Amino acid sequence: MSTPEQNADDIILSLENVSRYFGNIIALNDITLRLKRGEVHCLLGDNGAGKSTLIKTLAGVYQPSKGTYRVDGKPVRFTSPRDALDLGIATVYQDLALVPLLSVARNFFMGREPQRKLFGFLKVMDLETCASAARDKLAEMGINVRDPHQPIGTMSGGERQCLAIARAIHFGARVLILDEPTAALGVKQSFNVLKLIHKARAKGISVIFITHNVHHAYPIGDSFTLLNRGRSLGTFTKQTISKDEVLDMMAGGAEMQKMIGELEGATI
Repeated sequence: MSTPEQNADDIILSLENVSRYFGNIIALNDITLRLKRGEVHCLLGDNGAGKSTLIKTLAGVYQPSKGTYRVDGKPVRFTSPRDALDLGIATVYQDLALVPLLSVARNFFMGREPQRKLFGFLKVMDLETCASAARDKLAEMGINVRDPHQPIGTMSGGERQCLAIARAIHFGARVLILDEPTAALGVKQSFNVLKLIHKARAKGISVIFITHNVHHAYPIGDSFTLLNRGRSLGTFTKQTISKDEVLDMMAGGAEMQKMIGELEGATI
């Protein structure tokens, strides 16, 4: 495996020789992944490569069956996603955990709503504070919301992705784990999400960008880990691997070339 040289003090999060088993099924096998502070680390692999299991292990949904998970150099064993959030590790899944019928402001502050006192003793959600803060914080990330009281279901898929990411950043994420954030988006919406990832990195936030799309990963990524059937094919920096080489490894390289040759030589 090719692994970039890294100073231990630069590593915010790492998996060391981690495996995850479900009975006799080996979902992850001897995975090592190190995330530097303020970098975008792209996790690449096709369907069935083990990306979802790895995400859930990082997020505290699953615990490693073998190996060590470290945050800030210290071994951790999360019992729930709340444990990961408490250490600033936030995961934005494909389904986003947003409620379409609720407003932008209420989705932004869901579970952490600011309150005000009514009649001097009864606490209620402060909707105007939510609306003002949501509008301002989203604007800081380059997302202009016309009306923070509008249902989030009226926003585009790209806008909702950006809101979910901006929400995680606002509530103190030091590490952002993004699960296929551009998978169902058009070209312009994907570009807006990639811009937001760039802004997160500029703020010093570390990002794990999970995708199977090399054309989205390569321009924004600083380093790349390739997965195939639960195993790592290696970790590389942009200086040590080209986009075409990444594509070749994901496509199967020599195996793909052999199949193409057999198809071209086949007679009908």
